[in-house]
Amino acid sequence: MLDPNQDSNQEAGPDRRLDLSQACGPSLLRRLATMAYDLMLLAAVLVIAAALPTIAVGPLTGGDLTGGPGQLLFRLYLLGVILLYYGYFWTGGRQSLGMRAWRVLLVRADGGPLTLIDALRRFGFAALTLAPAGIGLWWVLFDRDGDTWYERLSQTRSVLLAKAATGPAGRADTNPKVP
Repeated sequence: MLDPNQDSNQEAGPDRRLDLSQACGPSLLRRLATMAYDLMLLAAVLVIAAALPTIAVGPLTGGDLTGGPGQLLFRLYLLGVILLYYGYFWTGGRQSLGMRAWRVLLVRADGGPLTLIDALRRFGFAALTLAPAGIGLWWVLFDRDGDTWYERLSQTRSVLLAKAATGPAGRADTNPKVP
């Protein structure tokens, strides 16, 4: 596990790299929990995203966006919303709420934060390798480094962060002492 509160040369930031020599990846159950958490949040975002054009365009055209010629544009729009959601949270050392709750951080294979291209590559390979019964995810059980197929293909890694130390009254200590 990586301690997110170690010295500054090991924190993930826009131009910092993590030392992955001591890093361990999240377990399959932690990965599934992170995915479930993020999918619930993404579903809420998609409901709102779908409502906006439906409310705006529906009364003007009297048409249904889920059928006919507008269907392809509507699906592309929703795919764009999904790409923006993951692209934002996966880049620049940020974490989605599911990743934050389960203490998972995505980094490039060299320990640096993901760029938008890295995030798009990861998203594409994840969609491709998860489609056949999730086999790209199940691979984590057999991989010597605990990586999934899409992590291998996109040259990214999921790392498990150490628990934050707690101070008095159970509050997270923002500056814990490192032994």
